[in-house]
Amino acid sequence: MKGKADTSKKGDGRLKAGGGAGKRKKAAASGKPKRPPSAFFVFMSEFRQQYNAQHPENKSVAAVSKAAGEKWRSMSDEEKQPYVDQAGQKKQDYEKTKANFDKKESTSSKKAKTQDDDGSDKSKSEVDDEDGGSDKENDEDE
Repeated sequence: MKGKADTSKKGDGRLKAGGGAGKRKKAAASGKPKRPPSAFFVFMSEFRQQYNAQHPENKSVAAVSKAAGEKWRSMSDEEKQPYVDQAGQKKQDYEKTKANFDKKESTSSKKAKTQDDDGSDKSKSEVDDEDGGSDKENDEDE
């Protein structure tokens, strides 16, 4: 029985990991702006190009990431400063874009609410019942 408990825990972990991917797809499909990269990721994009040019035979993402991490840790704060500045600029751009997106999103949701409200408290099915109704009820009256 001990084995059964262990397998259920493994299965639960796999389900949780799969749920997060759907959220990312949904956010991308809605047009929401992507979060800005950190200073390390700005560095990583430049480093990846240099590393791949020097090591064209290497196809391992892990090897590139490991080399980038080692180089980043060995860099001084002065060497990291250009990447920090670029990341700061990208963050400012993101904040502007996000503010515009939020404004547009809030106005479009308000428009949708006003279009859906026709002033009555009845659902569409109740309105349809009153208008068309069932033919059986009309047949019985005749």
